[in-house]
Amino acid sequence: MTFTKTSQKFGQWADSRANTVFGLGFSSEQQLTKFAEKFQEVKEAAKLARDKSQEKTETSSNHSQESGCETPSCTQASSVNGTDDEKASHAGAVDAHLKSENDKLKIALTQSAANVKKWEIELQTLRESNARLTTALQESAASVEQWKRQFSICRDENDRLRSKIDELEEQCSEINREKEKNTQLKRRIEELESELREKETELKDLRKQSEIIPQLMSECEYVSEKLEAAERDNQNLEDKVRSLKTDIEESKYRQRHLKGELKSFLEVLDGKIDDLHDFRRGLSKLGTDN
Repeated sequence: MTFTKTSQKFGQWADSRANTVFGLGFSSEQQLTKFAEKFQEVKEAAKLARDKSQEKTETSSNHSQESGCETPSCTQASSVNGTDDEKASHAGAVDAHLKSENDKLKIALTQSAANVKKWEIELQTLRESNARLTTALQESAASVEQWKRQFSICRDENDRLRSKIDELEEQCSEINREKEKNTQLKRRIEELESELREKETELKDLRKQSEIIPQLMSECEYVSEKLEAAERDNQNLEDKVRSLKTDIEESKYRQRHLKGELKSFLEVLDGKIDDLHDFRRGLSKLGTDN
């Protein structure tokens, strides 16, 4: 018989003489491995015990055959070759040898009987374990059917839970989008609040400025009066500037006229100077002549 692992938690072996297949289920793979190792150990031990019993039976049969063959040959030889004393001594030695051989055979028979009892006990235990394994196999088959039903129920439940998870994921995505919108709205609200605070500060500044508006108005009136007076003075100054411009233009005209007259006078003066030079040269010539 050979134990075979058919799955991680189930194993089986076949008994060809009984034409039966046995199976056994386990709660874990470690227990299945331990059972397979122990099964192999028991199988090897049974094989060794069987071999030893066969060797003992063969040796006992050989000894009995040798004793049966040796006694007549020995007696025949003694009767032919020896005297009566030699025959008696030789017969005593043969009897002692036979007695020892019989004792050995008795011991072997008792051991074989003990081994037979032991094997009967082991066979009974194996039958009981076989019955337990059969019931366990039936129970495991029933449990397999139950597990199949539970598996189908769990699979349906798993499909339902997956659909539920998908729905929850969609809801979570919607919640995340809403959270993002809320964060954006919060940021916008914070920005508006900051702008509102800035506007409030500006409004406070404007209120403070509105308190000094009357003073500013009086100052503005005073400045406007000064501005009007300055405009009048400016107008007078502009009139003066225009008159000065006209005087300057007249003076420029006079200067140009005087320049022209001076130029003509200088030209006349140059002519007169040239005439004086000529007259001086003429006088000098006359002086030299005289």
